[in-house]
Amino acid sequence: MSDAATLSLVEVASAIRARKLSSVEVARALLARIERWQPAINAFVRVEAEAALAAAAAADVANADGAAVGPLHGVPLAHKDMFYLAGRIAECGSKIRKGWVAPTTSTVIARLQKAGAIRLGALHMAEFAYGPTGHNEHLGPARNPWDPLRITGGSSSGSAAAVAARLTYGALGSDTGGSIRLPAHFCGVTGFKPTYGRVSRANAMPLSFSLDTVGVLAQSAEDCALLGSIIAGPDPLDPTTQGAPAWDMAATQHPPMEITVGVPRAFYVEDLEADVARTLDEALATLRRLGASVVEVDLPDQTAVSAAALIVLAAEATSLHAPWLRDRPADYGIQVSARLQNGLAYSAVEYLEALRWRGPALAAHLAAIGQVDLIIAPASRAAAPTIQETDVGGGPSAEAAIQAITRLMRPINYLGLPALVIPAGHTRSGLPIGLQLIGRPFRDETTIALGRAFQTVTDYHRRMPKDP
Repeated sequence: MSDAATLSLVEVASAIRARKLSSVEVARALLARIERWQPAINAFVRVEAEAALAAAAAADVANADGAAVGPLHGVPLAHKDMFYLAGRIAECGSKIRKGWVAPTTSTVIARLQKAGAIRLGALHMAEFAYGPTGHNEHLGPARNPWDPLRITGGSSSGSAAAVAARLTYGALGSDTGGSIRLPAHFCGVTGFKPTYGRVSRANAMPLSFSLDTVGVLAQSAEDCALLGSIIAGPDPLDPTTQGAPAWDMAATQHPPMEITVGVPRAFYVEDLEADVARTLDEALATLRRLGASVVEVDLPDQTAVSAAALIVLAAEATSLHAPWLRDRPADYGIQVSARLQNGLAYSAVEYLEALRWRGPALAAHLAAIGQVDLIIAPASRAAAPTIQETDVGGGPSAEAAIQAITRLMRPINYLGLPALVIPAGHTRSGLPIGLQLIGRPFRDETTIALGRAFQTVTDYHRRMPKDP
């Protein structure tokens, strides 16, 4: 039973469907690990054990009767506490929404339910998804399973920690400025941020309407491909998804010999710690052995792109929170309050200029990469720092630390590009290192295809932290 928890999402879904494992067995295996790991890493905010076991038992009965409902039939999953399920609490990592019961269900949750998934509980997150470290003044910090003194990354902190510790086979996350990809990098899991507009955000907690993207964290790129096939696609409740192409599962197995990979000459490769630089070099050698074509590229000024992303995020987040900032300012944590107050400093002219520049910036990016299918780059300049050294409160040093951590994340959100973070190595001290594969708009499947190819010849995504 303990081995069941360490299977990948694709493996466990297949085993349940073939009745080699029961859904109840699998749920109990995960609940046993949650009981063991939760005190050490604080990944969950609510564990719904009784409801999960009841749903698992019902799934087993249906499976025995030949009535399995979808590709995730009977598979237990847990998600970031910002994806609403009607009638269930969703607190969004905050004091302001303490005890709040969702009146509606997120489209992505509904699609996972339709595919047969069952719910284990809700996962830790940064307050209102506005923090890249995993700190949360109301919940306490999430802790990295590889070293509980270190950060998970945020804001999808619990999602990454739970997948890394094998407490769930996959988890929804959101990515507005790196909130899927950073935790994936720091915790050694695979994290998929789709193209903006590929996955519905309807009835999920918003932060920045022109940057927010819903995606997934899981053990492997193959797992992300399966989850992507379920949650992607147009939704009348989210107009940004209209016209999005259908998910092409076959394209997630595109051979690497037909993929051209670009390596930036600047920005993404500057000021890297030695272990990260070594990991990038080793990954490039692996991709060449797989037959991928690797070329260098000169990208437009990414510092300017990153700065524009900061303006858009700050203005939109502050606008969204303006009523609570006026009526309940003391109920925000210090760091989130300070970041929201910073948003007041930007003028309408600055915000609109940042929005207007987006189209030209994307056109310049695509012109610069030419026929390159995707870019490979580090996810961050270093592996996970400690909780103590990133607990910097709400002053100027806090914003500087946040900007440093998210520096390699923000341009991708601003341009709306898809990106997949894959575990690609470890530091000399054993901490995970991830690399991001940054694709062309609506070519999400190509990023997954290269990630899958890389994971056929490496085992970093299979490695697990030691039990507490």
